[in-house]
Amino acid sequence: MADRGQQARARAAQRALDEHLRKAGRSKRFGLLGMIAQVLFVVFVVVPVVWVIVYRFVDPPATALMIMRAADGERISHTPVSLDEMSPHIVRALIASEDQKFCEHDGFDVEAIQRALESNQEGGRLRGGSTISQQTAKNLFLWPSRSWIRKGAEAYFTFLIELFWPKRRIMEAYLNVIEFGDGVFGVEAAAQRRFRVAAADLTPLRAARLAAVVPSPNRYNAVSPGPYVRRQTQRIMREAQSVRARGAAACVLEADRR
Repeated sequence: MADRGQQARARAAQRALDEHLRKAGRSKRFGLLGMIAQVLFVVFVVVPVVWVIVYRFVDPPATALMIMRAADGERISHTPVSLDEMSPHIVRALIASEDQKFCEHDGFDVEAIQRALESNQEGGRLRGGSTISQQTAKNLFLWPSRSWIRKGAEAYFTFLIELFWPKRRIMEAYLNVIEFGDGVFGVEAAAQRRFRVAAADLTPLRAARLAAVVPSPNRYNAVSPGPYVRRQTQRIMREAQSVRARGAAACVLEADRR
């Protein structure tokens, strides 16, 4: 009888030990999952949000594209200035050329994206459909490449800058980092290198020429424009007048507010 009692107690103790080990295993797994979740939250939420908020007030010293160009041996020219130190003509020219609904959308122009998809599917000239907000997100926070991962990250950062930045800051940041070819980044450096004037002194013609080369800055020349750039310049100048008349830059330029 004593042996049977001892055996029963031993089995009960073993069952208790097994149950404790199972609970400990589950607790360890949940603890590991919780740690992974915390790391992912920091990497994909906290860091991007803090990064975006910092860049709302601070101009980035360089972008990934600048670093790549410098690594290729190009001499980088980059002089950030405030929006108040830029000619309103360059603001209207870029809105006319790149994103005429900049003041209306929340970062994404659905109609432009649909047109781009249709054009690409029909085998026409490849179009991006990117807004100025998307281009700003790409230039400031990401690397230059074509992949679905990068496009997803671009959409995420576009959402964040539209959430935390006013439109004026988005335009200011965009105009300070956009590439104009030959290692020139930002409208101040472009105005000085191309026309020997400050960005504040850009005329409608010169602003339109700079805007005309933005889609392919290392291919086109704003100083000695070929037929394509001349045509684009005239088109941009006409549409920039329309942008002003319609108040399409009013979220950026106080002078255009009705």
